[in-house]
Formats: sequence, C-alpha cells, structure tokens
Amino acid sequence: MFTGIIEETGKIKAITQNKITVEAKIVTEGTKIGDSIAVNGVCLTVTKLDRDGFNADISPETLKVTSLGNLKAGSYVNLERAVQIGERLGGHIVSGHVDGLGKGKFIKKDGSFYNITIELPQELAKYVAKKGSITIDGISLTVADINNNIVNIAVIPHTFENTNLKNLKVGDFVNIETDILAKYVEKILSTSDNKSGISMEFLTEHGF
Repeated sequence: MFTGIIEETGKIKAITQNKITVEAKIVTEGTKIGDSIAVNGVCLTVTKLDRDGFNADISPETLKVTSLGNLKAGSYVNLERAVQIGERLGGHIVSGHVDGLGKGKFIKKDGSFYNITIELPQELAKYVAKKGSITIDGISLTVADINNNIVNIAVIPHTFENTNLKNLKVGDFVNIETDILAKYVEKILSTSDNKSGISMEFLTEHGF
C-alpha cells in the first residue's frame, strides 16, 4: 500500500520483457529483498539491491496494462516505498494496481502552477470526482475538474519539479489508478451483485 507521495525520481538503467533495473538512492534506504516499491505507480517487488539502485521482475500482464512497456533506458520514473503503519498518510490510499492508461492532452504553466489535462479511458471516468483523488504515474493528485472523461489537474510547483511530470508531453501515456473507495462503493451498491438487499425498488422508495 502506498500514499502517492513521491520520494524521488529514479532513472531506468535497463528494462527487458521480464526485468527492470532502476538507479535510485532514497528508496533503497531500509529496503530489503521482497519489499514493494511503486515505479510510476506500479507496485513491483524488489529482487536485487545494491548501492546504486534495485532490480524488480515485470510480468507480461504488467507490461500490457501499464506504461512501463513504453519506457527505455534513460527514462525517469517516480518512486515510492510502501507506507509503514504509523506514518502520516500525506496523499491518499494507493494500491499500486494500475486501472488503465491515460493520455496527456494539455500542459500549460499558469503563474507558478501548472495546468495538466489528461484523457482517461471512458470506463474509468465514473470513478473520478471533482475535488477527489486520482493517481497519475504514482502521484497522488486532486482533480480540479472533470468533463466526461477529460480530467484537469492544477499541479503545485514542488510536485511538478520533483516528479517526472516535468518530462510529460502531449500524447504521452501515464498510469492511472482511480480512488479505491469509489470502486468499493460501486461494488456495495451494485444491484446485480450485493447481499445488502438494496434494489432499484428500495432506492426509488427512499427518494433516490
């Protein structure tokens, strides 16, 4: 489990169909083999550690459903270690399980802030709400506005400069994880798959 607060940007040394090697300093401190590190929001298991970084295995499924397959040696990635119990939850609850890929549509500096627009897959838009949370390449961000499947985000200078958002270009793909709470609410309220007794008749009767 993660918070979406990026600890550092690492640099990919090598990436193949089954392994990634990342240069990093901060996230390797206190880390051991078997621990989880989110790489651009993708939860990966550390298989090797040294003073220059770490290795992790990548499954074919991960390459298929995330943007990791589009990266190459020299690409910069957002890194975060798994949260420890008792720490402050500075962002929001992030699982590291990517829901789909978004596409950069608009990037503009507005004063000291940055306005970024991301096009989401249509099926993910229902989980996103204005002023709610969304994870983009592992970064916990607040939705400034959403229109259909187009999400607008106002990014503070610190976040922009200290993550790989500063390298984002129009047309680039990013990993998207929507708010896990929205998914559970949908599951609970689903009239086709719940044991709560909630039905369309019940909702109509109570004014919904």
